[in-house]
Amino acid sequence: MTNPASRLSLIGVSKVFPGIRALDKVSFDVRPGEVHGLLGENGAGKSTMLNILSSVLQATEGQIVIDGQPITLTRPADARAAGIAMIHQELQHIPQLSVAQNLFLGRPLTRTGGLLVDRATQEAHARAILADLDPRIDPRAPIHTLKVAQQQIVEIARALLDDAKIIAMDEPTSSLTPSEFDALAALIAQLAVQGKSIIYVSHKMNEVFQVCDRATILRDGRFIDTVELSQITEDQVIAKMVGRDILHARHVSHARSEVVMEVQNLSDGGLVHDAGFSLHKGEVLGLAGLAGSGRTELLRLIAGIDRAKTGSVTLNGKPVNLRSPRMAIRAGIGLVPEERKKDGIVRARPVSSNIALPCMGRFTRFGLVQRGKLHKESTGLMKRMGMRPPDVTRAIGTFSGGNQQKAIIGRWLAADVDILLFDEPTRGIDIGAKSEIYDLIAQLAQSGKSIIVVSSELPEIIRLSDRVVVMREGTIAAILNADQISEDAIVANAIPKSKGPVPVAQALEAM
Repeated sequence: MTNPASRLSLIGVSKVFPGIRALDKVSFDVRPGEVHGLLGENGAGKSTMLNILSSVLQATEGQIVIDGQPITLTRPADARAAGIAMIHQELQHIPQLSVAQNLFLGRPLTRTGGLLVDRATQEAHARAILADLDPRIDPRAPIHTLKVAQQQIVEIARALLDDAKIIAMDEPTSSLTPSEFDALAALIAQLAVQGKSIIYVSHKMNEVFQVCDRATILRDGRFIDTVELSQITEDQVIAKMVGRDILHARHVSHARSEVVMEVQNLSDGGLVHDAGFSLHKGEVLGLAGLAGSGRTELLRLIAGIDRAKTGSVTLNGKPVNLRSPRMAIRAGIGLVPEERKKDGIVRARPVSSNIALPCMGRFTRFGLVQRGKLHKESTGLMKRMGMRPPDVTRAIGTFSGGNQQKAIIGRWLAADVDILLFDEPTRGIDIGAKSEIYDLIAQLAQSGKSIIVVSSELPEIIRLSDRVVVMREGTIAAILNADQISEDAIVANAIPKSKGPVPVAQALEAM
């Protein structure tokens, strides 16, 4: 039965791929003027559901009802005609074209006769629809010159041009700053007041609770619950998502007295100046600071990606020359990069090949890859990392972000490095996978690996670290021992002295 007050009803929707049931008889409804969260871990079925709604995929069974009328979606044009629009995590536009051209992509306004595009009319329509969203956006500007937040607004404007009644947003804030999120939240509220129905997918619970009225929770492709967010806590939602309580575990140190790395007076001639610190065996060393403070740049110097202009690095008391990533790997240093999809994986290659990237020599003989050996070891690592599904022949790009991150960690275990550098280890990863990554880092430290973690999330730094190095304007402002670590202490040392006292909340936005 459909709810007569619903804008959208999904009834018993299933999607079966060869060997896997991605959705299993899922039913829920979305009301007019409602912001409705769609929540679940990676692999829960959220993306499959959105792809069915936008008609990228067709449901194996089930029914979709809009305003009381059953509809059939066989191609994306059907979804648009039904009033459904999709705002993708990776924005869908052609960078070289103007804002107006992107708004009318695939359906240009033409002059009499229909042969020539009427650019002036397109720009006038674009200016009119953008006036209520962000009047600062010039319809004639190439879209690549806009900030990501403004490009997203153009995507929303395109949905409004289609007179969409249902707008689905897939991880819309993955590239936004906190202030840009606040602006987007205000825009979403404005759309809801106009009667639009918003489906909002995000791993960020604080955002979901701020913008959504209700939320539907999926787990392993099945409907778990639809909840009123005003009547439930974040912890209760997370427990429904993952099927268990995730305890807020306290940090346990596995650091030993033995120093494995010394960094002295390291500079890159730009953002990093005279950096110096030590790293102990089994230690997790946090690296905190405001955006632009030099955190990632310092990690890149240690990983051999960028060359130091001055300074030195010693490993186990011996000087090392880290002039390239290859030299760093040979020295026993591995990097888990911030931009996982761009810098961490070869998307089209299988998991096994990605795991073996830095150490393929271990799996070759006389120039030929020993596929049996590679398959066996990568399968073992996959199971150890808790990757799902455990298929090493599958292209790594088809896995969730959390599983991709586990494969990259597994890569460095295969290479048997002693020092791991994590740059934003849980960015874009759901709450369940985040907890698993924390556990993996703790296990690595317990086994004697030494770890440096860069993170913009101070709770994450505090949760993981034995000590915290705080950077400020390219220099190391402080090194905090375990009993000194707190958000206030990190922020106090991260803020440039010239700015004077800054509220903690404002400083956290700049992390």
